[in-house]
This record gives sequence, C-alpha cells and structure tokens, in this order.
Amino acid sequence: MKSIHAILRAAILAACTLPGTALGQPAPESPTTVPVRDLFADSWVATDDLGRRLPGHDETGPPRSDRTVALFYFLWHGAHIRGGPYDITRILAADPDAIHQPGHPLWGPLHAPHHWGESLLGHYLSDDAAVLRKHAQMLADAGVDTVVFDVTNQITYGRWYRALLREWSSLRRLGNPTPQVAFLAPFWDPAKVTRELWRDLYEPGLHPDLWFRWEGRPLILADPDLLDTREDRAQQDTPVELEPGSTLGQSFTTDHPLTAVGARLPTWHTRDAAVTLTLLHGGPGGSRIASDRFHFVGDNSWPLLRLPETLPPGRYYLEASEPGGRIGWWSHSQDTDPTGQAFRHGTPVPGDRTLRLVRADPEVDRIRAFFTFRKPQPDYFRGPTRPDMWSWLEVHPQHAFTNAAGMPEQVSVGVAQNAVAGRLGSMSEPGAHGRSWHRGARDTRPGAVRLGLNLEEQWRRAHAIDPRAIFITGWNEWIAGRFAEFNGVKHPVMFVDQFDQEHSRDIEPMRGGHGDDYHWQMVSWIRRYKGTRPEPVHRPGTIRIDGDFADWDAVQPEFRDTVGDPMRRDHPGWGEGVRYQDTSGRHDLIAAKASLEPDAAAFLIETREPLEDPPPPGQTTSWLVLLLDIDANPDTGWLGYDFAVNRRGPGSLDRSLDRGGAWHPEGTVEWRAAGRRLELRIPRKRLGLTGPPAALDFKWYDAHAPLTHVTNLLVQGDAAPNDRFNYRARPASTR
Repeated sequence: MKSIHAILRAAILAACTLPGTALGQPAPESPTTVPVRDLFADSWVATDDLGRRLPGHDETGPPRSDRTVALFYFLWHGAHIRGGPYDITRILAADPDAIHQPGHPLWGPLHAPHHWGESLLGHYLSDDAAVLRKHAQMLADAGVDTVVFDVTNQITYGRWYRALLREWSSLRRLGNPTPQVAFLAPFWDPAKVTRELWRDLYEPGLHPDLWFRWEGRPLILADPDLLDTREDRAQQDTPVELEPGSTLGQSFTTDHPLTAVGARLPTWHTRDAAVTLTLLHGGPGGSRIASDRFHFVGDNSWPLLRLPETLPPGRYYLEASEPGGRIGWWSHSQDTDPTGQAFRHGTPVPGDRTLRLVRADPEVDRIRAFFTFRKPQPDYFRGPTRPDMWSWLEVHPQHAFTNAAGMPEQVSVGVAQNAVAGRLGSMSEPGAHGRSWHRGARDTRPGAVRLGLNLEEQWRRAHAIDPRAIFITGWNEWIAGRFAEFNGVKHPVMFVDQFDQEHSRDIEPMRGGHGDDYHWQMVSWIRRYKGTRPEPVHRPGTIRIDGDFADWDAVQPEFRDTVGDPMRRDHPGWGEGVRYQDTSGRHDLIAAKASLEPDAAAFLIETREPLEDPPPPGQTTSWLVLLLDIDANPDTGWLGYDFAVNRRGPGSLDRSLDRGGAWHPEGTVEWRAAGRRLELRIPRKRLGLTGPPAALDFKWYDAHAPLTHVTNLLVQGDAAPNDRFNYRARPASTR
C-alpha cells in the first residue's frame, strides 16, 4: 500500500478516477432485492494440503452473529502498469546477485510495481470478471463479511471498484451471498479520497446493498477530523514546551465561519502526553467557548478542538494548559501572523504559534452524518491513541482497539509485517517479520513458510481478545514498487510491502509455493471466531433410478452450491499480449442430495440450465463427475476420494488406487438424466461397505477439462461444493 511512487499519481488520477454523478444525471443502480440463498457453507467439510481439517460445530460452538470479519483487498492490478510483469521470485531465481544490482536488466524501472509471486489465477487485472466472481465465491464461503479496499495512495480506483460491484451485484441477483465493501482512506490526508467516494459512489446511491454498515451507517476508515477545508498557519522554528502550572496561547482573527481549531504539538517522541485546549473570545480574558482534554497526543500532531456550533468570523484566542507528560506548541520566533499574538501565561511574547482553522463546509457535514468513521492507525507498534480507531496491521501482540464505550471493538490479524527491529521497515530487509515469524524470531525449518506461523500467532491473540471485528491483512496485494531508500535505510534494491514468498502477506492462493494453504488457515480461524452450525440432519428416502425424481422430495438436506460460477474467462492479463482464456465451464451445478439407504447410496445433482447431451457410449469423457470419500478420511484415496462416478463417461465407476491419481475401473452404476437433473445409485457392496458409513463425504465436478489435479477443482469448470470443500452425509444412527 506504500510502494507506488508519487510521480505516477497525477497521470493515474486523470486516467482512472471516474467523475462524480451530479443530481439529475444517471439514476442510481437499484439495490439487489433477491433474497440470499443460504449455502450452509459453514457446515461443509474440508482438509487442506497439509492435512489440516476445518473445525466444525463441536469445536467452534454455535454461530455468533455479532462477530465480523473484514479483509484487506486491493484494486490496483492494472492501474499502475509500467511494463512487466516483473516477478521478484523469478528474477532472483535466475540471478540471486540481482538484489545487489539496481541496474540489472531483469528489474523493472525504479518505483515500478513488481510481483512477489503469481496468483493461482495468474497475473490478473482487477477488472477481470472471472477473477472477481471467483473472489466473491471464495470469500463468502470463508465467512468474510466485508472487504476493505486500499485507497491509501490517494487514488480511489473508480473503474476497478465499479467492475467489482457490478460482478458482485450480479451474483447477488442470482441469490448468492457475497461480502460487502468499505474503504481505507489515506491516514494523514483523507479529504480528497473521501469526497471522491462520497460524490462517485455513496451520494448517487450506487449498489447500496454492497455497502458494509457499522452502527447503522456505511463504514469508512478515515480520520473525520481531517476532512475539512482548513487553513494552516504553520510556520514554525521553535518547539515551546508547556510547563506545569503555566499556559501557552495564540490570538487570531478569521474571516470565515469556524467549526474547529487546533495546534501542532510536539511531544518529543513520548507517548503519554496530554493537554487541555480551550477557545476563548478575543484574548486571554475572554469568555470561554469550548474546551476539551486530549490524551496520548502524537508527536507533532494536530489535535482539533471541535466547536459545539459554527462560530462567525471574528477574533479568538486558543489556549493550551494542564500538560500531562512532556508536550509543547510549535511556534515561530518571529511575527508571522499580522492578525495574532503569541502568549505565555496570559502575557504577550514575541512571535506566533501554529494554528489550524477548520472552516464550515456543508458537504463535509453531510459526509460526517452519513458514515460511521473509524480513524485508522497506521503504526504497527503503538496501538490506539483514542477510542473509535481501527488497526489494519500490527506486530504481535496486537492491541485491542476500543470503542467510545471502552469495549474491545477491533483487532488486526496479519500474515506478515514489514517491521524490522521495532521500526517500520521493508520486507526485503533482513529481520522483517515474514510468514514464518513467531515467538520473536523466524522459524527456519524447511517448509515453515507453508505453516502460517505468524498468522497463527496473530489469530490466537485476536481470539483471546475476542473483539466485535477482526481486520485481516490481506488478500491480494501481490505487488510492490522498487525503491533504493525507505524510512532512512538505503539498499541497492528495496521492496517495502512485498518481497518474496516468505516476506509477503497475501492469502489468495498462489501458483506453486504454498498454494492455497493460507486460504484454508483463514477459513479455519474465521470458523473458530464466528462459530458454525451443526451438520444438517440426513433423512434418506427410497430412490428408484427412473428419471422421475419425485421420490427425492422427501430426502434431506438439500446441499447447495453457488449459482453462476462455472469458469468462463476471456480477459487481458498483466503484460503486453497476455490474455487469460478458459472455457472449461460447462454445467452450472446448483444443488445436490444424497440418500444413504440400507443397501445402497443414491445421489442427485441439479443444474441451473438443462443438461447437455452426455458423451456417446464408448467415449471415455468425464461428465458430471461424482467424487466419494466413503470413510471421511482424507488420508486415503486421491485427495481423500475413494471412488469416482462418471469419470470415464456416464455411469462409469472407478476406485482410487493411491493418492497419486491412479484409478481402477469397477464397472458401471445405474443412472438416469432428464431436464436439469441426474440421479444415480450405487449398491453398498460395490463401495466395499458392510454397513452404513459413519459419514460419507462427496463432491460433484463438471468441466470441459480432465480432472487430474486439485487446481481443477479450484479454478476450472464448476465444483459443488466449491474448491476443496465436501458435502457430508451422516446417517442419524451414527451421530
């Protein structure tokens, strides 16, 4: 979020930020009114590539509707292209010495974005519809309530967030759940971005069903004190310390109505400073207008005294008193304000003191009334300095960020942190807190990078605090600019926020490396935090394979899948001539049932549109494949699956020989298809069962592509349920 250089911003703003919508211009997009179709994803089961099983209801307890998960999300893939993609991992694999050679031909230009690795979906652009739909499905299944867009670089990425909102609204119109959206504005100057978002998205009322609300209003992570039109009288050359029992003051005249007034205060790097600011009419002896106490004042910050009502133009006096800790007032030894005067203990002294005058602004008043604001804390170490702040990333142990009532409201959870020896650093510096950092050091065991030790430690801390909201950093940042210096440190080649597999913080599955390990780790901890529902009660029927399907009506439960998610992709990627195309999507699988009968197991799959004709007899082409894990044991069979039906054509039955993907034909099973449904029945003895299974896990998969690798289930065709998930049918007698 730091690494795109300021020299790009003017051109990018002109090219990429969409104008506001004036009243009477294009009508607001109507909200989605289709009821959400509950997929019961929290009852699905899964085991990741490391053998870690998702916790279920017995471990997590029941759902807690008052717990929220937010995930940091990045829209900038495509907005900052300057050649490439320049893949840091591949560059250093080709020539490890390139890290010491800023002029090496494999590097992109200085400040240009470089990828630390590659997403499982490739080096995509942020308006790729197939990617956006896949993200929505994965995050909704995981239990993510809202994504928070990074707009901290003073760019709102209007074209890209509109593309996402269109696709996610489209999914919602089909009845699917998706996360909602919010924004993290620049920490120190949020006014421009907040106004643009207000004018372009919120005021016109675009996609209101996707706005994430907190305390009844849309949430924005921005400092509300920094939104105003303000006048800074900021000339300074001397930090004047406020002594106990004394006061410092400044008189001033303003020609504009005022809503707040503040001063720039040094604290000499201390963290416990406090002060009282008071505004008076005229001068030191004037009547009091407003007063407030400020605690944990940041060094060189601008505390603002908000006024109970707008003041007219006139002459006023701001006074600082009652110091706590070490605190002062930045001043100038010369007279810099012809309308004002500096004071010490009520007596005029030479020079003037810094002032910030906040002018009345009706638009800002509307913005403040519309949003719920949470001031974002940029610092990884300090924690909250006032109530109603949120963290986006911290080192362990993270702080509890409290609300105005003093209750723990929010905690951040990070994959990794560009923190070095207690300071903000670069991911490429030695000692940065990477994925394997925990207990104060990096775990150097082979394969430790896959374990998510940093993330695990942070989740355990957040779980112990148990706040109302957890903010996870992050999902899909992927890029960082190349620098030669950052925060006072110089190296030939530096990358601040992302560097390599170890020193990166994306959860989105990657190509190679740790694959989807971090995604399933996130799903697991979200379940522990939010709770889950029990597995649905299995009610079998007596099924005849006749293509009638009426006998399925009494079978419960109905297992559901995302609607509208077969992979169909055709979109440019990052780089000249790069285009991602995938036509593997065939049938849109939407619902399934299983009936575990005394002597057989029957299965039903339903699609959104009528079934295509099956392959003719003799063709060994997969078609609506059913995968069965008859012992609910992921350690047996291919990906845990012991049998596959329809893998070699309709009705074929194959038995898995090993975990490597070898199969043995076991004849055929009875099946019928008609309209949008297919049913089949497998005698229990054909599955090697002598009695009812304690639990049977199953999955359907369909694609214009062979099923040979787990990535087929993740990014090709359509799987029901999605990705590595399975449905579980458990006979009532085994519960």
